[in-house]
Amino acid sequence: MNDSTLQHDDRPWYQQGWPWLLIALPASAVIGGIATIIIAVHSPNALVVDDYYKEGLAINRDKQRYATARDMQLTGLLRSDAGQVSVTLTAREAVAESSLMLRVIHATRPELDRTVLLQRDAADGSYRAPFPALVKGNWYLKLQNPQQSWEIRTRIRVDGSFQARLTPVS
Repeated sequence: MNDSTLQHDDRPWYQQGWPWLLIALPASAVIGGIATIIIAVHSPNALVVDDYYKEGLAINRDKQRYATARDMQLTGLLRSDAGQVSVTLTAREAVAESSLMLRVIHATRPELDRTVLLQRDAADGSYRAPFPALVKGNWYLKLQNPQQSWEIRTRIRVDGSFQARLTPVS
């Protein structure tokens, strides 16, 4: 070959582009791995249930509560406004409990979950309790009697006052 056609680059390697391209690929994998480890160490695993076996066994109890509510033809209308929540129930036979338990469960933040004890209002038969405003987001509402023999529920998206229909899960 003729020396006049070949050009020799006398620059050192660190001033050329191709070595940096070759270094950037594995370096980005290392940085991504470090970021993943940092996220894994600092993030809580609150959505993981520690006792998954007992949770699995509880499914059968839940199914029985829903079946009981279906047999009773039980539904509820829940309203929340002005710092109070009220529930009006309809069923094949009148519900006679003096109090009901409303579990309010946030979809992703368990520290926001709460349980509210609703007392029967003698005047109209509905159940009422003081109720602070909920944080905006998705919530699950579960209404049970004190013996936990039936349950009706719903999922809502809260953005201020709300109204929801509670039904047995099918």
